[in-house]
Amino acid sequence: MITVLHGVARSPIVRAAFFLLLLIMPQGLAASEPAVDIGDRRELLVDRHLIETLRGVELRLHHPVPREVAIVHDEPWEGTGCGYHSVFYDGERYRMYYKAWQLDVLPGKLKTNRHPLFCCYAESTDGIHWTKPNLGLHDFAGSKENNIVLASGKLGSLVIDAGHPAVFLDDRPNVPRNARFKAVVRSGGEHGLAILQSPDGFHWSPLTEKPVLGKRGAFDSQNLAFWDPALGKYRAYWRIFTRGTTNKKTWKPAGVRAIRTAVSDDLVHWSQFADLQYEDSPPEHLYTNQIKPYYRAPHILIGFPTRYVDRGWSPSTEALPQLELRRKRASSVRRYGTAITEGLFMTSRDGVHFHRWNEAFLRPGIQRPGTWQYGQQYIAWHVVETRSSLPGAPNELSLYATERYWHGEGSVLRRYTLRLDGFVSARASFAGGELVTRPLVFSGNRLRLNFSTSAAGSIRVELQDETGKPIPGYELESCPEIFGDAVDREVTWKGGHDVGSLAGKPVRVRFRLKDADLYAFQFGTTAP
Repeated sequence: MITVLHGVARSPIVRAAFFLLLLIMPQGLAASEPAVDIGDRRELLVDRHLIETLRGVELRLHHPVPREVAIVHDEPWEGTGCGYHSVFYDGERYRMYYKAWQLDVLPGKLKTNRHPLFCCYAESTDGIHWTKPNLGLHDFAGSKENNIVLASGKLGSLVIDAGHPAVFLDDRPNVPRNARFKAVVRSGGEHGLAILQSPDGFHWSPLTEKPVLGKRGAFDSQNLAFWDPALGKYRAYWRIFTRGTTNKKTWKPAGVRAIRTAVSDDLVHWSQFADLQYEDSPPEHLYTNQIKPYYRAPHILIGFPTRYVDRGWSPSTEALPQLELRRKRASSVRRYGTAITEGLFMTSRDGVHFHRWNEAFLRPGIQRPGTWQYGQQYIAWHVVETRSSLPGAPNELSLYATERYWHGEGSVLRRYTLRLDGFVSARASFAGGELVTRPLVFSGNRLRLNFSTSAAGSIRVELQDETGKPIPGYELESCPEIFGDAVDREVTWKGGHDVGSLAGKPVRVRFRLKDADLYAFQFGTTAP
């Protein structure tokens, strides 16, 4: 193309005609682009990885809907600073692990030594109603009648800080049954992270005799690890403080709280260290990262980092809830009264380069006691699937976030919900728009959509060859208008549902949207 342009550059008329031709030329003519093999994976529209063109369509970030308080941390051993929640479903029950910290905010000082840091446990049969079982494992005030699952101090050859826990069910194939559960906690002795294992999630022992990752990070946050099935290795993400000059091209943050990653075969020996990089995002303080494979599309990593912003004192700061408590917190450390936290959303396909949405995913919300303060909206690690409160509706995603943190009494954890895959959608207004994918190679004989339209809205789907030419029988006009609101609807054309004759061949998918949201699509053979 450069050679052709050089040949016409001397004639303004010819040059103008050449550029006009480029503008009207079908985008699909760039057929030299290699096709992306998506197999039968569910593909979420959380980034532009598979998108060639958007016309009249935007990628819209959606926001969780607040629900009931899931759990109140009001036991004496839980203290005023419960956080760093890990939530997952293990096939039998929903499990929750979290730090318990007593922090007294007194005029001019903080008092943190009323009791040591603990890791506590709660469980649920539905992810909505939670209980704190009496585990009888650790002493508090002369009694073991509590839900403490880990206590700070000596554990085997390690000294652990139980107040910085991240607990997960190890999905590595053939993992030993006595190590099904893993925990990452901050070392209370030698600098680094302690890796723990357990057969049941209650009784823990060190996986290693010494902490891992050593001087590679600050670790004063929730530091986590998990098995990545797409990579076939463990990944870890932890807190660092970056220094140096900000790279204006990559917006790699400098001198701020940031995130580092590495991979491992065994959770002991780590390599491929890298600091997370972001597309078009400014340097911001990120307290937690909450990264994990999305269970419905595990090739996509989804994170819910906490954004920390110190707004200083201003009339707006003084108009926020509970001014006197805010002033008391600030009298010990100013930022404890003037800083605000909220939840963000980010995704990655390689574990290092993330698309981070700069608008908040989970705002502090309407002003009320226990909100708009440092420590609110720390999102738990990670989402789980729960039933809908609407009879007959499909299941939805539940996520959980903190309120009333360091409030002088027990903090709480509120549940929020989203539709399945409902983080981001390709959205068009009533005027309509189109999305065309890059060339794709799929397997299976059906195409399914997760979508929502208005009563007057619609979606139509066309399958094209890799040059952008409609494939006979799968033209846009052959696709009856699709309308409704469903997480799993088969696309049909006049000839039926079957797309099996196109499997293994490069195709583009053209979506025409009108007052509609498209969240995800998936080729496959049978209904989930």
